[in-house]
Amino acid sequence: MFNRLQWIIIAVSILGLFLFPWFLSPFNLVLLTEILLMGLFALSFNLLFGYTGLLSFGHAAYFATGAYVCGYLVKHSAPLLLGILAGVIAAAVLATGLGYLSVRLDRIYFAMLTLAFGMMVYTIIFQWREVTGGSDGITGIFVTNLGIPGIELKLQGFSAYYYLSLILVVLAIYLLWRITHSPFGELLQASRENAQRLLFVGINVRQLRWIAFILAGGMAGLAGALWSPFQRVANPEIAHWTFSTTPVLMTILGGYHRFAGPLVGATLFIGLEHWLQSNQGYFWQWLAGLPLLPDTLVESQLNLWHLFLGLLLLPLILGFPGGVLASVEKLGKFRFRQRSQSQ
Repeated sequence: MFNRLQWIIIAVSILGLFLFPWFLSPFNLVLLTEILLMGLFALSFNLLFGYTGLLSFGHAAYFATGAYVCGYLVKHSAPLLLGILAGVIAAAVLATGLGYLSVRLDRIYFAMLTLAFGMMVYTIIFQWREVTGGSDGITGIFVTNLGIPGIELKLQGFSAYYYLSLILVVLAIYLLWRITHSPFGELLQASRENAQRLLFVGINVRQLRWIAFILAGGMAGLAGALWSPFQRVANPEIAHWTFSTTPVLMTILGGYHRFAGPLVGATLFIGLEHWLQSNQGYFWQWLAGLPLLPDTLVESQLNLWHLFLGLLLLPLILGFPGGVLASVEKLGKFRFRQRSQSQ
């Protein structure tokens, strides 16, 4: 359970999130919405990785399933809430089938099988042009109404969709927190540490992991279902295995042994990504002054913000073992001990 200080931090954070639209620019509000959705995506992945000890390289398949199902329904005039619900159910159903087969393997074999299933979903999305739009994806996903009976609510501005995303993401985060801090969550962590001991006491580890797989897939589907109306498009890139590496990096960056670690990692990753995209011109001006670089490279000014992002993430990951959040907590405890000893 949380102590008093932690409850205050959580309450202030939620209050601040609800007040942000009053003074943030539309661009920053869009950026904050992206952080919320990708943070939920990373949290859903961490239910498998951080708590169950299963590394999935196909987690984007469930995100994409939620995005495509919701985007398809909303584009065909379905209410937004119905599209979101359908996206979550579709992702959970897909995770039920693929998870049943995946949890039969462990470690690197599990990772490779999820990668294969993820690329299978990507291929279906890419080739099923009549439904998914193929390489173009589903475009023109514009939200017209929320879908509450008796209430006509138009969701056309940034603030309205931000509030909807915030409410659903907060509820999903609370549900994940309850799951991870329940006896079921304790069993998941026990299976991560020593699955053989659980088998000896009669626990069905495979079934335990299967349930976690379904829950993680459903939560990823919720993030995806909110993503496509937010981006106004559902494209096949969000189903590719490279997109599955995004929650992996966010989780490792923030800390996979801390519940809020993926949220911290998503904030750092997306914040750095957008900052570098906006300011890479200044980096090229600085590089132009270095004598060792070829003039042709500097003059071309290639779109190499990924390179700059990697150069920034590398010291963060290596300098904060266990994640940024875990390192900050250790530093705080160390300073508290020093103050206690000095007194």
